[in-house]
Amino acid sequence: MRQQLGSWFWAVRPFSLSASIVPVLVGSMLAVHHGTFHTGLFILVLFGSMLVQMGTNLVDEYADHEETQSEGKFLAPHKVIARGLLTSQAVRLGAVVCFGIATAIGVYLVLRTGWPLALVCLASVAVAYGYSAGPLPLGTLGLGEPLVFIFMGPVMVLSSFYVQTHTLTWPVGWLSVPIGCLVMAILVVNNLRDIDEDRQYGKASLATIWGHRVAAGVFCGLLIIAFGSVVMLVVSGAGPWIWLAPLLTLPQALTLARQVLQGRERAVFQQALQGTASLHMYFGLFLAIAIV
Repeated sequence: MRQQLGSWFWAVRPFSLSASIVPVLVGSMLAVHHGTFHTGLFILVLFGSMLVQMGTNLVDEYADHEETQSEGKFLAPHKVIARGLLTSQAVRLGAVVCFGIATAIGVYLVLRTGWPLALVCLASVAVAYGYSAGPLPLGTLGLGEPLVFIFMGPVMVLSSFYVQTHTLTWPVGWLSVPIGCLVMAILVVNNLRDIDEDRQYGKASLATIWGHRVAAGVFCGLLIIAFGSVVMLVVSGAGPWIWLAPLLTLPQALTLARQVLQGRERAVFQQALQGTASLHMYFGLFLAIAIV
């Protein structure tokens, strides 16, 4: 039983879940700043967001194994099928359960807030599933980076705020940009790490299409936009000076930029990947705390 739970732990990739937690946290804290907050709705949105990402991770694991059988690929700890820890059928069922519960939560939230949220929920689940599965997986067509930016940045932040307040404001949209930039940066460095494997299996990404130099430049550009957008919002007077708290993570961002620009080895990009995920988490936490 303990071994089985450990296998599912790796399969859902909990180390990546900050990507679905941070946008909800920032959007919800902006609702607090706006004067409205419902704890029950916050928990449901957070749980639903995490379930969608866990379902996406399971679909990715299932689809990747079915397509390539992991031949010649680096067997990361989350490759539970290739390692013989879980069967393909179990992983597929796990994805169905995650998306099923997330859909039920989405239906309830739509009933509480209105039909516009239904469009967002349907689009999010469709993209989450279609990212790795289907006849033309979106993540293999060079659409991974922009889709991650849109749906794990502005869409999630604005939706979390809308569920609480039933309205939208331009500062919320503005603050969703750095969150989207940093989660996209995670994917960019992930694809830089896997560039050789992705080219071997014909997966299109920013890194495989344009190469290391351009992808590394985009990574640095995303960091500049993330920090610059917060500074511009405060300088414009739309937010208090304490909203500059995420600048505390700037030294970490500079270190990561050097790693990505100079790195060539897989181990270096793996380290940068972990660091970028950490940067996204701490940037979001500092921002959320500063907002309230």
